[in-house]
Amino acid sequence: MQERSLDRAQAHRPIVIEVAGEPLGVVVPHADGYRFLAVKLPAFAIDGQQFETVEKAHFAVSQAVRKGDAAA
Repeated sequence: MQERSLDRAQAHRPIVIEVAGEPLGVVVPHADGYRFLAVKLPAFAIDGQQFETVEKAHFAVSQAVRKGDAAA
C-alpha cells in the first residue's frame, strides 16, 4: 500500500523549466495538463497558465523570455 502512495507522489512532483540553463519556474500536474508556476521575473508573464504538455509549457516560457528581452 505504501508503494502506491510513493508512486503517486513521484507523479505529482514539479518539473523544472529552464531556458538557457536558468531555472525560470516549474510545471505541476493540474486537471488536464500542467500549470506553470514562475520563480524568476522573466517568466512571470505566463505565471499560472495551463498547458497540455511540459513541452508546450517550455516553449511558452522561452517565448515569454524572448519577448521580455526584446522589450528591454
